[in-house]
Amino acid sequence: MKKIVLVILFIFSFTSISQSENFNLKKIASLAKPWGSTFINDRELLITEKIGKIKLVNIDDGKIIEIKHNLKFKNAGQGGLLDIVYKDNYVWISYTEEVKKRIYSTSIARGKLNKKKIKFKNIFRSKPDDISTEFHFGSRLAIKDDYLFASIGERGLGGLVQDPKNHLGSIIRIKLNGKIPKDNPKFTNKPDWLPEIYQIGVRNPQGLTVSTINGKVFASNHGAKGGDWFGEIKKGENYGWPILGWGGTNYDGSKIGPKWKPGFTKAIQYWVPSIGASAITIYKGKEFSEWDGNALIASLRAKSLIKLDFQNLNEVKEEIIFKNKIDRIRDIQVHPSNGKIYLLSEKTYGQKGPEEDGLWLMEKN
Repeated sequence: MKKIVLVILFIFSFTSISQSENFNLKKIASLAKPWGSTFINDRELLITEKIGKIKLVNIDDGKIIEIKHNLKFKNAGQGGLLDIVYKDNYVWISYTEEVKKRIYSTSIARGKLNKKKIKFKNIFRSKPDDISTEFHFGSRLAIKDDYLFASIGERGLGGLVQDPKNHLGSIIRIKLNGKIPKDNPKFTNKPDWLPEIYQIGVRNPQGLTVSTINGKVFASNHGAKGGDWFGEIKKGENYGWPILGWGGTNYDGSKIGPKWKPGFTKAIQYWVPSIGASAITIYKGKEFSEWDGNALIASLRAKSLIKLDFQNLNEVKEEIIFKNKIDRIRDIQVHPSNGKIYLLSEKTYGQKGPEEDGLWLMEKN
């Protein structure tokens, strides 16, 4: 009994729920299955809808423009149009590419921004590209300097994740034009790895960001039944799936492996049970300046926004900013000038709209 009490006290000493809400949430646009978003200027946000549409939203008046595209995508299961990032008048998008009938890959394409139609050209296709499963595609994008990082899911084929001759369950790094950096692990100390791979051993990573505080790259990852995590991406290292279970179990209750052991990358924070960790950002801005340097974690399952103060890795402080005020939180963006927060929400998992999901503004009272 004493052990149980001590465990409960330990959990609550590091996890708190915000008691004083000094913010408002306001829906500014209705969307259908939004997935990724990126600012192209201070007024306009480019948004993907999983069902296959790219929308340009004016955050001042909520006006929406649909931008046509030429992607050969498939809205199947967890697949469809996924993340999107913008830089210097170019757009990068990750998506579920239908390679042939009922065969899909996680692919990345680049195109020049045009508000009528974007003509994309593929710069990456995950290998193997002959998989029919419709889940665990990943896939977030993040730009650091002249490099594009992307998270690639394991498509439910965990047994292949520790084989770096494929991209399943990896973080990749390529140049913005799709070329391979000559200092990627393959060319330094991992000759058996595919040239795009930067780190291996992840499962279904749906959060990826570059900190504007220190330039480090961070990711969030879905465990199985428990074992979601937030951690730093480290060149040439291994997060351990499925050798490690990160504290979770298989869905039938059977054991996977230890939470962590030496020789593998250790995450900064783990969640058991799972929270459905989605998009992440390392906050820096005017509106919530007291949060500078903290991680914001979007939760799908818990419908919550979580803040992590991880300056001291031996004493990570977790706070639930809000819960159940909007639906499943799919993405987070911080306004580039004023620091206000923009969130994408979706009502339920599904294939189609209707346009009941939304773009939300979070600002102080």
